[in-house]
Amino acid sequence: MRQSPDRWIVITTINPPTRTIELIAELCARGEWAAVVVGDRKTPSDWSAPPLHFLDLDQQRELFGSFSDEIPMNHYSRKNLGYLYAMRQGASMILETDDDNEPYASFGTGCELEVRPPARWLIGDDWVNIYEHFKRPEDEKVLIWPRGLPLDALFEGGILRELAMPRACPIQQYLADNDPDVDAIYRLTNRKPLSFSAVARPVVVDRGTWVPFNAQNTLYFPVSYPLLYLPCEVTFRMTDIWRSFVAHAALTHHGYATSFHAATVLQNRNQHDLMRDFADETVGYLNNRRIGQLLIETLNGLPSESVGLTARALWMTLAQHGFVTEREIERFDGWLKHLPLVNPGALPDAAGETNHGPKH
Repeated sequence: MRQSPDRWIVITTINPPTRTIELIAELCARGEWAAVVVGDRKTPSDWSAPPLHFLDLDQQRELFGSFSDEIPMNHYSRKNLGYLYAMRQGASMILETDDDNEPYASFGTGCELEVRPPARWLIGDDWVNIYEHFKRPEDEKVLIWPRGLPLDALFEGGILRELAMPRACPIQQYLADNDPDVDAIYRLTNRKPLSFSAVARPVVVDRGTWVPFNAQNTLYFPVSYPLLYLPCEVTFRMTDIWRSFVAHAALTHHGYATSFHAATVLQNRNQHDLMRDFADETVGYLNNRRIGQLLIETLNGLPSESVGLTARALWMTLAQHGFVTEREIERFDGWLKHLPLVNPGALPDAAGETNHGPKH
């Protein structure tokens, strides 16, 4: 039997195997990736798509005990258990996606920690609409923005410069074509499909610039694994967005960056109630900018002991201001206890020199 590779795809689903699942199964059958699919209460009991690993609720409880019981049913945050499973299998990288994102041939290829020239470097001291830098020429006049961007920043493009040297980017967001991850306001006012430029060069986002990223098609390297935690008591439409704020703040505090890349999937979106999406996103429309400011204030003077402890301090700030509950902090502590010992090896720092990575 062929040994599973150490590169893992993580998905959660409540649907029977989709076309996306079939394509990822083919990818795994070729030995390029392994994949784990996390079930939920609504997932069909006979779900199966070999060679993908499927975790039903009983297996989740057997593997993760009381921590599994702490993750709510019928919530996207059950994906947390898939991350932990992949880490236990020795994942050298984790690529998360959804069951409605059909992979292109480029999906999961060319994955490296360092983003190199001729990538671009995004400069801005505020929130930036990253989609402006990935549009095709024919869509230049189309206003499109990522879910989680404050509405008063839709026209903010920041400044692009050439990336002068490689940057370590432990979290890398790849875009999605056809029905990109936008918010309910965009979808309620614009139903036209849109694809991004296939030749757009990557964009590196450094400290001081805020760009939300999502859970649709995102790559993580070991130093960022403590940051994968999805909060459980926030809305479905905000759990990955608020995670992205904490993750970006924590990574840049430790000298790393995040990056954005051209689309490697085509989304045929599962059915959604757009007005319900709007209601779930309202807390973000009203508070995302404030959350970013609180995280900045928390980082000032915060020691750089570890990525995990930095993230905990940031989540604690959000709890103190009522954006998450105190129970969320207890769950995050449980998450950290379940993280296996991960040695990211010698990682290049912000200047391209070698270090041994932050402790987890």
